Amino acid sequence: MTVSGESDRLKQARQRIDGIDEQLQRLISERAGIALEIGRIKEEAGQSPQAGNGDHYRPSREAEVLRRIIERNDGPLSDETIARLIREIMSACLALESPLSVAYLGPEGTYTQAAVYKHFGHAVNAHSMGAIDEIFREVEAGNADYGVVPVENSTEGVVSHTLDLFAVSPLKISGEVTLPVHHHLLSNAPDLAQVKRVVAHSQSLAQCRKWLDSNLPNAVRVSVSSNGEAARIVKNEQDSAAIAGRAASELYDLGILAKNIEDDPNNTTRFLIIGRQSVPSTGHDMTSLLLSVHNRPGALYDLLAPFAASGVNLCRIESRPSRRGTWDYNFFIDIVGHVEDGQVREVLDKIKQEAAFFKVLGSYPKAAL
Repeated sequence: MTVSGESDRLKQARQRIDGIDEQLQRLISERAGIALEIGRIKEEAGQSPQAGNGDHYRPSREAEVLRRIIERNDGPLSDETIARLIREIMSACLALESPLSVAYLGPEGTYTQAAVYKHFGHAVNAHSMGAIDEIFREVEAGNADYGVVPVENSTEGVVSHTLDLFAVSPLKISGEVTLPVHHHLLSNAPDLAQVKRVVAHSQSLAQCRKWLDSNLPNAVRVSVSSNGEAARIVKNEQDSAAIAGRAASELYDLGILAKNIEDDPNNTTRFLIIGRQSVPSTGHDMTSLLLSVHNRPGALYDLLAPFAASGVNLCRIESRPSRRGTWDYNFFIDIVGHVEDGQVREVLDKIKQEAAFFKVLGSYPKAAL
């Protein structure tokens, strides 16, 4: 093919892209216009969104839309990329009614902030909080529509503080986010030999234990409230390093001394979305429960047996001291299904009769990705 012929083909391909871009822009604007129309319809019906309410956000509706988008994706873009693009469009359109207020574990640059943007998109007012209990209080007080809290890591297990707060909070779980976690070593130091101290959240230090033992065996390890806080501290030091993500590197202008230092390349953290509203069934749901048993032989077996007998999939169980008495425990249980599902409802009715304490923490859409 001649240079001229190749140039013509490139020109035609670029013209086609320009035409598609115009169509996309027109359709996105049309979608945004419909979102505004929905807002007007709600306002006329007396349902206009109010600050701290978040009623215009429908977790079940958003989950269904994203699931359908993933199901009909034929490539070449990945499911994750397509979902992220559509999520941002949905987020921007929703913000035309009223931007959601979301509290997360800060400061900026944490994985929890990344989970906020993965779930809600960037068109939200994300508020950094200093501790997990502050996130709960912010949502309970109505100062935030939703909160995002870490609940477990595939390597290090549960975040016990989050579970303990569910025992006393009236909030409900309205969604979940799973986030692949890739830790980087961030520092102002020119090389590893200059690093005398490593600062990070305790779970991140544990997730990178083998790498640290091999590469920085003599460095002091300091635990702080979050990896974002670690990066903020290290920003003003020359002989310290933080374990954090790429976003923290860019935010605090820190160099990356080493990439992907987590011991498990499949390291993943699960986050929960907490709010004040219950979420309708989508057909692809999880339900989280908080239970305790009477102090007698076989009590836990009797409590769990109805799950197996009814074919309801119990996929997670964790125990935590109840603080009601010595050796008294709460059990946190995740099952597949929604409390509105007939089979699940029947099982929960049986379990409620056997349990010393019974609380549904929420039914919510399973994370699509």
